[in-house]
Amino acid sequence: MKIFSKIVFSRVAIIFLLLLLQLGVLFSWLSWLESYSIWISIFLDFFSAVLVIYIVNKDENPAFKITWMVLILIFPVFGALLYAFVATNFGYQVHKKKVTEVLEHTKPLLKQQNEVIRHLRIENPQVANMASYMAKYGGYPTCENTKASYFPLGETMYEEMKKQLETAKEFIFMEYFIVKEGMMWNSILEILKRKVQEGVEVRFLYDGMCSIMLVPYNYPAKLRAYGIQCKQFFPIRPALSTHQNNRDHRKICVIDGRVAFTGGVNLADEYINKKEVYGHWKDTAVMLEGDAVNNFTIMFLQNWNLSERIEDDYKNYIRNHSIPSYDYGYVMPYGDSPMDNENVGEQIYMSILNRATRYVHIITPYLVIDNETFTMLTHASKSGVEVIIMLPHIPDKKYMQLLARTYYKDLICAGVKIYEYIPGFIHAKSFVADDTEAVVGSINLDFRSLYLHFECASYFYKNSVVMDVERDFQTTLSKCKEVTLGDCKKYSKLQLLAGHVLKLFAPLM
Repeated sequence: MKIFSKIVFSRVAIIFLLLLLQLGVLFSWLSWLESYSIWISIFLDFFSAVLVIYIVNKDENPAFKITWMVLILIFPVFGALLYAFVATNFGYQVHKKKVTEVLEHTKPLLKQQNEVIRHLRIENPQVANMASYMAKYGGYPTCENTKASYFPLGETMYEEMKKQLETAKEFIFMEYFIVKEGMMWNSILEILKRKVQEGVEVRFLYDGMCSIMLVPYNYPAKLRAYGIQCKQFFPIRPALSTHQNNRDHRKICVIDGRVAFTGGVNLADEYINKKEVYGHWKDTAVMLEGDAVNNFTIMFLQNWNLSERIEDDYKNYIRNHSIPSYDYGYVMPYGDSPMDNENVGEQIYMSILNRATRYVHIITPYLVIDNETFTMLTHASKSGVEVIIMLPHIPDKKYMQLLARTYYKDLICAGVKIYEYIPGFIHAKSFVADDTEAVVGSINLDFRSLYLHFECASYFYKNSVVMDVERDFQTTLSKCKEVTLGDCKKYSKLQLLAGHVLKLFAPLM
């Protein structure tokens, strides 16, 4: 009874109930409005029809258009006014304006070096074109003089991260989607507390969704008591606003502008296999040293300053820690934002698929893709490129597996090979192609990562880390089972139906 009372009267429950109450009031009001007068009903039906025409002609991904049109056609009044609310939401517009301002302020510090593009154009004009696009529209330059280290498991990254944190002299910036008390986070927190006492500036930014289940809502105050600057990214509040759907899914750790970590690993024990929740947890990460680290420094400060009245003087955190070597090739750390018009995460993936001549090997925990990505995957395979997608056999979210399996048959028929990781759950997100280029980061192959979340990753071209990614892929592949058309026929018809129904609303999930 005490546990039940604690849950019912918790802040999470209150927020959830208030949001449901607002939705209930909105739905009841619209239902009353629709039935109150035939003329109002006619007007709202006309408004819905006009809105559908507007959506069809809008410059937007077709998958989102279809989802909204289905909602409007099924629920003419509610769907139309819900779309109008989402499209004109004041909270979202305010945050979008702030994101634009912050990106504009940091642009001078993220200029692309012309010499790098010149070198890259000699090596591969297509990659040089992608780098030019990213510098101009994505906002992040491609760098030389950067060493990279690859970690095939979360536990190996964790050990190296602790060592690097101990070396901090000036500042530590950490930005994570999930933080949860346990061995991993508690040990890192102890290091951060010591570093604060040594005079190191420590900032910690975590996504506001954590306050729902994982840490107390006042957790930032607890960390501030230790001297750590801490805050939530877009805290969950009991008010309907579409910006609360845009979560910070990034994983970034920057130490003194000298070293940076990114990948799929969050700050919780399951990510380092100290706690088993879905079998063995397979994750990956990279550590950068050199010029490219500044990209992650600015990337962190961009999100940190979204909630600041007075922005940082960004130049104070730029460092020159070049590690000159021809063998290090090119490195491009980049971020993706849902509040601009460039889906750079998807563009990088599609660019790799378009350039590949021998193979593209992909690891992702989720497969919920739009028509453009599906077309690129199947076209590459039909053109003779070996395309392999590795997914978890034990999902963390059953509905995501139901969605993923709706794509299996068509992908396999086009020659794409699908493998499932038998020991447990794969949380890694990586692309590797032709032994020359790779991506490791936080970006899943689903609508949330590609369109709705703040994300980050590192692109590598002719860096030694590329072969590390491929070797790990082959090692992991030996622990997987290939999915055949015969396997697809054995899937439950009810589950497949559920997956296809969910597919209608996948862009909003």
